[in-house]
Amino acid sequence: MVDTRQLGRQPGSMRTVNRIVTVPEALATVMASVPEGSEIELELRLEAVMEGVLVTGTVRGQLTAECSRCLDPLSDDMEAGFQEMYRYTADEDDKTSGADEDAADEDEDYYLEGDLLDLEPVVRDAVVLALPLSPLCGPDCPGLCSECGAKLAEVGPDHGHGDNIDPRWETLRGIADDPGER
Repeated sequence: MVDTRQLGRQPGSMRTVNRIVTVPEALATVMASVPEGSEIELELRLEAVMEGVLVTGTVRGQLTAECSRCLDPLSDDMEAGFQEMYRYTADEDDKTSGADEDAADEDEDYYLEGDLLDLEPVVRDAVVLALPLSPLCGPDCPGLCSECGAKLAEVGPDHGHGDNIDPRWETLRGIADDPGER
């Protein structure tokens, strides 16, 4: 939660906030994550506008993953940007009968809780979208051997398994070797 009282509600006022926070639960995709309990850095710019508070921010942290080719563990820096409008809550007196029409739009909006911003869902979405879907330990990672599972980077270029033919295809191989016999 970020307190906006110092910002005020005067449009045009601006304030920057830098924080280091602990991740309450892992922010993850299938192959990469920012683990639970790790720290992320938030750089925030809060701007008061007519409708609410515009938050522009950057999240930095450390991600852990496994290479999608060779399955080696890896760690890398992660950075994600976001921008979100937090609207002031409307007084009950200001609501009109047409407010029901905007109910679907309101579900997508974020609102100030008094003078506090709940940044957790916005930061979570930004981080998860910034995580790599197929992380690699290096751009030239050759991966694993499809036959034995050995790391191709370690076994060398002469690694092979010969002509391992599935015995179910042996009859067809005989036809291919001597097409004249039928």
